[in-house]
This record gives sequence, structure tokens and C-alpha cells, in this order.
Amino acid sequence: MSKYLTLVILIIGFSCSKEGEQAPTGGSELPLPEVQITDDELLDLTQKSTFKYFWDFAHPNSGAARERYHPSNPANDQNTVSVGGTGFGLMAILIGIERNYINRGEAVDRLNKIVTFLENADRFRGAWPHWLDGNTGKVRSFSPQDNGGDLVETAFLVQGLICVKEYFKNGSDTEKALANKIDVLWKGVEWNYYTQNQNALYWHWSPTNGFAINLMLRGYNETLITYVLAAASPDHSISKEVYTNGWAANGAIKSGNIKYGHPLIVRHPGSPLLGGPLFFSHYSYLGLNPNGLADAYVNYGDASISHSLINYNYALENPKKFKDYGKDCWGLTASYTRNSTGGIGYTAHSPVNDTGVISPTAAISSIPYTPEESLSAMRYFYKNKDKLLGPAGFYDAFSPQFDFWVADAYLAIDQGPQIIMIENYRTGLLWNLFMQNTEVKAGLDKLGFSYAK
Repeated sequence: MSKYLTLVILIIGFSCSKEGEQAPTGGSELPLPEVQITDDELLDLTQKSTFKYFWDFAHPNSGAARERYHPSNPANDQNTVSVGGTGFGLMAILIGIERNYINRGEAVDRLNKIVTFLENADRFRGAWPHWLDGNTGKVRSFSPQDNGGDLVETAFLVQGLICVKEYFKNGSDTEKALANKIDVLWKGVEWNYYTQNQNALYWHWSPTNGFAINLMLRGYNETLITYVLAAASPDHSISKEVYTNGWAANGAIKSGNIKYGHPLIVRHPGSPLLGGPLFFSHYSYLGLNPNGLADAYVNYGDASISHSLINYNYALENPKKFKDYGKDCWGLTASYTRNSTGGIGYTAHSPVNDTGVISPTAAISSIPYTPEESLSAMRYFYKNKDKLLGPAGFYDAFSPQFDFWVADAYLAIDQGPQIIMIENYRTGLLWNLFMQNTEVKAGLDKLGFSYAK
């Protein structure tokens, strides 16, 4: 459900003692001690429970990631598949193998199902749409004009496909065949068509509406990965000028603003001092390693760290005096939200759009940038596990301010970054797979990037 912020933002079962329960001891009642959990155990629990979103609750016909899952109403929109979320799910399945949640054979079977579905699904000049019907593979419109190719969701998907290709390319004959199918699939995306013959990439193209939405991909936001993959494409590549004028705005992407002692580094549209929602520093960097990643204007690892620290320090300052905000309860990004009437909605939470709602994915997925601060937040979420921990990980959003309101819901694009970024923090698995790809390295070189080699 991530969507072009500059245009519009639409939108485990664990049994444990509750705080304050009393236990009889020698005829008297004493409070139970708080359950202790190590950092590794907490990371294990978060990854394993979140993995279930992409394995246990995936779409049964396609194997792909559902856009959303409501445990109390599992039939809600159950056939809408998220293209970008499926890319995140592909990466989660690789983690599942490495963490022994599933075996290699099970994973290959599921991955073949997903890839076959994607081969036969609707594509528009090689790009998939934002949403697909999980049964038919037909496009599901995201908005009236958005019924065709979505280049950014396609990039999120391709990021995952490339990781799978790299993981299996030297495996068994069956695994090599899967890797080869993926190679053909992603190289069919006509990235250069989405320039409209201009020096920029554009988000959408529809066979009925053309480029009517006309949304240029210009930083800083979540779309850097799109330019890297467009440059990496062997047959449908873009020039460096498309990147320089489009994403980098000929250097205007840079920011000299400083907040809480941290330079923002990049220009965030709509929030030039405090930074936008934290997914800006997550989605492109699930495979693309931000550490040491720099173009002629910006070091993106430094930008991601500063973005996360400013978001954290905003919670410490807590200018709106929301309950529980602080060093253990922080993290603003796009997620479900509590609207003014108490109902459920969706918005891109940020310091300039703070409604008192915390999104666990914000702090958890920032763990490579803010390990201590992220673990503190995870301990708060775990302390409140009776409310916050459900069948597929921590619920999407909550608000201590409003009687500890919790969104009984999950979104693919919020669950995916948690398991992936924790793994990158622990082992670098997805970063290593993506960055070893020959075409990716060629694309980064073409755009003039320096990066860890």
C-alpha cells in the first residue's frame, strides 16, 4: 500500500502472564517477576512470528503476499495480492530457509508457484501493477487512473526476485531453473519506456490512461531502487542523465538542514526539517545496501541513520505530549491509523503528520541504523505483547494515547521490512545477495555510485 506521498496517500498467539497478575507463594500473593528475554531471543521471536505473514497467510492459489490480513476478519479483501509486498515476501522466504523455519525443498516449491503466477499475471510494458487478483493474475485498480504498470512496486518485486536468483543460481538443477526463470522475468521490464523520452522515470503507465498520472520519481523518498534497477537492466536501461535529472534533481536532493544535532542530508518533500515517514529509508534498502552507498551528492547510509535518529528524537521531545512517547515508544511511518471518529484508516505518519499512532515497523525496520533505540522499542512492544503481538508478528499500529487502541490488522509492506532488516542487521543476508548481482553492480557503476565491494 506504499504510494507516491507527493501525490496522495490513500488510504502469535502467545500465552503469557499479564502484568500485575498475582501468584500464590507460601500462602501469600506476590507479583510475578517480569519475563526476561535476551536481545537475540527478541529478534528471533520477531522474525519467526513475522515470517508467518508470508508463509502461513500468503494467498493460497498464487503463493504471493496478500495486501493485508485482518485476523478477526480473514475474508476481508483476501484475494488482493501486493506486488511490492510479494517482493518482500520472496526475501522473507530466503530468511525462512536460513533460520530453519522451512526446508529448502518447501521454499523452492513455494517460490516456483509465485514465479509461475508472476509469469502469467498482467504486465504493462513489462511492469506489474500495484495490485493483482491472486486467483486470476488480473490487474486490480489501485485508483481510477492507476490500472496499469506501477514501476515502483515492480522495483520492490524485482529487488526480491534478484535475491532469490542469487541464492539459488548455483544450486540443484531445479534451483538453477528457478533462477533462470527469474532472470528472464525481471529483464523483461521496460524501464526506459517509463521515461516518456524525458530525463526522469515516471511511476505509472496504463493502456487506457497512458501517463495521465504523470508522477515523476524524484528524491528523496522510497524510489531510489527503481533508478538502480533501471540502470542495471541489460536490454531496457536508462542513461545516467535520467538519474541525475530525475532522482537527484541535478543536486537539489541535498539538504543542509539540521535537527536535534543530526543533519537531515536529503530533501524530504513536505517535511524539510523533520523528515518524512521512515519507510523512505527502508523499502529501497532491503537489498540495496545503504552502508557506504553514495552518489555525487549524497551518502545514503548516513542519510538513513540521520533520518531514523531525527524520528527517534522527535518522540523524545514529544511536542504534542502524546502518552508513552519516548525512548521506548517511538516510530512514525505509513500504516493503519486511528481516524478522528475512532475508526481505522491509513496515513503516512511522520513528525509533521503525527496523530499519536505508533507503527512498530518504523522502529523495528530501522534496526540497522539505530540498533539500541530499535531494541528499546521492541522491548516496549514485547512488554505489551498481550495487546500488540498477534498471529503474524506485532500488529500494524497502536496508540497508547487513545486507551491503547490497536489496529487488529497487518500490511505486507509493513511486515516485510521487519524480518528483512533484522536479518540484514544480524547477517547482511539480503544485502549480500543483492549487491553481488552482476547487473546490479553494473547499474551502480553506470550511475557513478561508490558502494561496499
